[in-house]
Parts: sequence; C-alpha cells; structure tokens
Amino acid sequence: MKQKKNVIQFAVLPPLLISFLFFSYFFSNLQLKSFPPSPSNDSIYAFNQTPFAHTKFSILIGILTRPEKYDRRHLLRLVYGIQRSPVADIDVKFVFCNLTKQEQRVFIALEILRFNDIIILNCTENMNNGKTYTYFSSLPHILPKRYTYVMKADDDVFIRLNQLSLSLNPLPRIDLYYGFVIPCSSKNPYVDYMSGMGFLFSWDLVEWIGKSGIPANETQGPEDKLVGKWLKIGNKAKNRFSDKPAMYDYPGTNGRCSHELIPETVAVHRLKRWDQWFHVLEFFNVTKQLNNSKFFHL
Repeated sequence: MKQKKNVIQFAVLPPLLISFLFFSYFFSNLQLKSFPPSPSNDSIYAFNQTPFAHTKFSILIGILTRPEKYDRRHLLRLVYGIQRSPVADIDVKFVFCNLTKQEQRVFIALEILRFNDIIILNCTENMNNGKTYTYFSSLPHILPKRYTYVMKADDDVFIRLNQLSLSLNPLPRIDLYYGFVIPCSSKNPYVDYMSGMGFLFSWDLVEWIGKSGIPANETQGPEDKLVGKWLKIGNKAKNRFSDKPAMYDYPGTNGRCSHELIPETVAVHRLKRWDQWFHVLEFFNVTKQLNNSKFFHL
C-alpha cells in the first residue's frame, strides 16, 4: 500500500518539473564523463615536466661571499630587496664558511637578527677548495623547505630577478643546469661548463650532489670547472640552458665574455668598483619607482 502511494505521488508531479529533473540528471552525468578533474601538479605535470606558467615556482640564490664584506652585503640587500617577480618566489641568502674572529661573530649576529639572510657553512673560507660543494651538498639537510631551483652567484654580479625568473619559467623543473657557458665564444651548453658568475640547478641535482660520491671526491680546483666535471661523470643535467647574451661580464672587463649593457640583461658580472655598480643601476633605471617626497630633493 505504501509503494502504491509513492507511485501515485510521482505520477501527479507537474510535467515541467519531471522534464527539469530528467535533463539535470542527464547533463550532470554527461559533464562528469566529458570533463574529468584536472590532474594535480604532483601527478602528470611532475612526470611530464610540462611548463605551467600559472603556478609559481621558487628560487634560492646563494651569494658566496666573505664575512668581512659588510658594505657589499648592504648594497646587495638594497638591490635585491626592491625587486619582485610575478612568476617566482625568490629568496636571496649570503653564504660563507665558519667565522674566525670575535668581531665577525658580533656584527654578523646583528645581521642575522635583523635580516635572517645568512647561511654559515661548516668549512674554512675558500674559493676553490670545496666551498661550492659544501654549499650545495648542505642545503637538503639545513633548509626548512625545498626550492624548485637553487643558484650559486658571486657577490660582484647584478642579477635582475624578474628577468631571471621569466627566463626560467618555460624551462624544465628537473635535471636542469642553467647559466653562462664557457668558453665565452660558445653557445652550446653541452660542451663544457657554466661560468662561476652564477649557475643554477634544479632541486633534484642539488639532492644528487649531497648524496653522490662523485662530487664529494672532486672538490679541489676551480669550482665552476669541477661542477661541469661532476655532471659529466654522473651523466647528469640532460637539460641545459646557456642564457647568452643576457648573461655577461661588465663591458671591457673580460674580452669575449664582455659586451655592452643591453635591455634584456639577466645578469652582469665583474662589478668590482662603485662606479661600475652606479653605471649598471643607472642604465636599468633601478630607482624609477621612487616617489616624490617633501622630505628629500633629487
């Protein structure tokens, strides 16, 4: 008796409502079959490495410098602190080995408290005796998070962060080795190695450096050449990109590695003097966003 009552109630529903319910059910099922949920970045994109410009990536730039170069760090904090990128989250850190003087421990402690942008490695300060290896191999163990890319840069380089991130945006996220290929006349990133002015790895290569015995047994000698040797022996970095002419040495400082400043610049190297920094910052109009103020006159 109860079943019959339910059938009668359905039968007397208005025809328009019945049509509406039918078509709603039909199209909802059709939509589910035709448009499956989009794959997450952790699945298909992670394997295919398809560029996904709508998703921000991250870069850590480690500037290898020395503890006593307080003035240079102050300048670089100003230079990088005003730059932004719409496609990448970028952290800039200063990297040196163990402190050896009491004054460094006090002054640099103040910097750490104020800026929190210093990495102190467990090594003796050097240029070509393993500091670069210690930097990359330590990161997976000391960083609170992983980055898409990790860069090593000199403290006499001016990097335009937005141009760097835009250059990286379409490139692979794994097995990537990026920089300025040596020799200067070459445009083939697979022939030799990237200049020490500033080269970059995808995170998987950083992890490999920390785990593999190949880099650990090759730490003495010119650091940029050693990096190229590591990758060759380990059959790594199948994805390589040399960003010429956007990366170069300051005009007149290094033969064929140098050329005049150009608008599409990513990085300028060999800025040893204040007048060179002034020329570069003026050329790229770094202070163009400065607002007029009653407190100062320029």
